Amino acid sequence: MQRTSWWSRPKPPKNLHSLEHLKYLHYLLNKNQTITENNKSLIVEAFRSMSEILIWGDQNDSSVFEFFLEKNMFTFFLNILQQNAGNYVCVQLLQTLNIVFENLHNETSLYYMLSNNHVNEVICHKFDFSDEEVMAYYISFLKTLSLRLNEHTIHFFYNEHTDDFALYTEAIKFFNHSESMVRIAVRTLTLNVYKVDDAAMLRFIRDKTGAPYFSNLTWFIAQHVRYIDTCVRSDVNHQQRGRLRDLVAEHLDYMHYINDILMLENKMLNEMLIDHLLHRLFFPLYIRSLAEGIPGDNDNENNLISSVVALFLLSQVFLILHNGVLISKLTDVILNNNLEAMKMPNEQIAGCNGIMEQPESIEALLSSERLKSNQKTRRQKRPNYRNIGDLCLLLYVAASRLFIIK
Repeated sequence: MQRTSWWSRPKPPKNLHSLEHLKYLHYLLNKNQTITENNKSLIVEAFRSMSEILIWGDQNDSSVFEFFLEKNMFTFFLNILQQNAGNYVCVQLLQTLNIVFENLHNETSLYYMLSNNHVNEVICHKFDFSDEEVMAYYISFLKTLSLRLNEHTIHFFYNEHTDDFALYTEAIKFFNHSESMVRIAVRTLTLNVYKVDDAAMLRFIRDKTGAPYFSNLTWFIAQHVRYIDTCVRSDVNHQQRGRLRDLVAEHLDYMHYINDILMLENKMLNEMLIDHLLHRLFFPLYIRSLAEGIPGDNDNENNLISSVVALFLLSQVFLILHNGVLISKLTDVILNNNLEAMKMPNEQIAGCNGIMEQPESIEALLSSERLKSNQKTRRQKRPNYRNIGDLCLLLYVAASRLFIIK
């Protein structure tokens, strides 16, 4: 009996880049579904090898992805995550997924990986973001996924029936993270999302996340402006020039980011963003600071900045931002002293006390929006593509749409 059991166990194939090796990894992972200290290294190495085979199969052998989907091997990733196996394993898992999605070239392979909604389950998993390495690989994974978004793949991430778009809503929660790399990744991801020409998804962005994100973004920029002002006024002997240079550089990065959004010329998003910029940042902080002059002892009461800093920042606004509507309104107020234009135009902006009051966190505001949505509409199950037949149907529909477009 022992001899039969020994001979029945698969041997590692000599060719590591092959369907046979993937079958061997499936055997190993199937036998080690519960992670322990003894098999942790084995599982991590199996995931690493799997990424190499999937990338090889994408370019050389379609049967690799067929086997991957047939055996539903993505569930091994989810099973490990649910066991709270520790940050070391989570980092390796995120790194594996990131490498795979970053290097896939075949559209069919990409659809295989995105089927069954497993990727969204990984996105929504509660990782330990206090670990810098976990945070770095997680946000890198989200950014990589955003680079694969187009008119067809967007439907694997945004579910119109349930008003659910985890890739975007989970990412924007980190827009003001302490690490600049994370903040930059979030900005890149949002731009990749806004570029996708899908009306339903863009309506979701505007109606469900626009006000929470843009209100927090403008408030965060306003706080950053105050840091610049404090640095200027406290550095009489010019000993903090390096810090001031870094603060200004980051502020200009945000202005370029805003310009990138506006230059996409998405009317739905631009109207909301311009309202927030004018009525929560430019009018109440920049222009009022010019009108009032250098703040005095009542600085905490009116939250203004020095006129010199305000003038410099306004000059950068005119140099960087190229949206005609926004620039025209700013120019009208400055040159014609048009105070009527400074009034808040709608309920979303009017509900905020200028820049004086910090908005609720994005997470809290998104939860509130989700609660409202649940009360209005009955939640429906996200469609899953659980077998090759369903996926083939999806590919057929996608191919038909491409033919029609051409």
